[in-house]
Amino acid sequence: MRDTFNREIKYLRISLTELCNLRCRYCMPENGICKKSHDEMMTYEEIIQAVKIASRLGVSKIRLTGGEPLVKSGIVSLVSKIKEIDGIDEVCITTNGTLLTKYARELKNAGLDRLNISLDTLNPEKFRYITRVGKLNDTLKGIDVALNEGFKKVKINTVLIGGFNDDEIVDLANLTMTKPLDVRFIELMPMYDSGDFGKEAFISSDIVIDKINEYYKNKMNADDMIFPVEADNGSVAKKYKIKGALGNVGLISAVSNSFCSKCNRIRLTADGKLKPCLHSNQEILIKGLNEKEMEMKFKEAILLKPEKHDVLSYESRSHADRNMNQIGG
Repeated sequence: MRDTFNREIKYLRISLTELCNLRCRYCMPENGICKKSHDEMMTYEEIIQAVKIASRLGVSKIRLTGGEPLVKSGIVSLVSKIKEIDGIDEVCITTNGTLLTKYARELKNAGLDRLNISLDTLNPEKFRYITRVGKLNDTLKGIDVALNEGFKKVKINTVLIGGFNDDEIVDLANLTMTKPLDVRFIELMPMYDSGDFGKEAFISSDIVIDKINEYYKNKMNADDMIFPVEADNGSVAKKYKIKGALGNVGLISAVSNSFCSKCNRIRLTADGKLKPCLHSNQEILIKGLNEKEMEMKFKEAILLKPEKHDVLSYESRSHADRNMNQIGG
């Protein structure tokens, strides 16, 4: 199905839970969230019904997010059931990776196609700071287990934060030299005013290429070590490769260079609300509806998708009215 701006909507991101075993500073409050009752959250039956409807309307890609989707009981069974739905070509999960040592093999056997793993630093102390409670080694082990289990499309999501991890850009990008994965640098989005990050934290992803070239020029006297390659079909990331690397480097410039004109997704929150746009406070409740009613609401959400969101900056923040853990990262 196409929206009113002729964008074909093929991608549904589903948040399974607002809960997480980490407390990342740009995503959720330090004390977590007020846990909602079971009755307020989408049931697995409702999620399956929603995916079937979305598939009929042309959606072929599903991403399961959170919070942390792997803390949700029954996650492996849900992946398997979604994979069985006609028209769904790809099922992906975005995770912090800490539970992959437990679930990677089961998820692979269930048919999961792709993993995106959040990793903002390779420094254990900084990892503890940004996640408030996490251990870097848990995520690093999760990445290795995922690769060892045969996942071919592992992507590392790094939120680029000035004054925090911009000094690690080369180290993070160099993971692609030794591991068959992609490292994607994502601009920090001004989702809520936590006070954790000042204006200097919001930096453009353009610095990534400059820093990598500068590093290799100084180390090896080599120019243009990183070069553009063809992006994945439908991807919003600009894609590059360091010469000799096994994987790729991606740039997601959601703030400095928005990709609204190419946006092909809608989102479903864990409490059953469709969001036509991440940065809008417009939400359409589908929880509790029968199949016919739910399909009407899906069509409504697609047709309400705005042409673009307002300009984002430190001063001009998102209108989403939720933290990222409540929307789906």
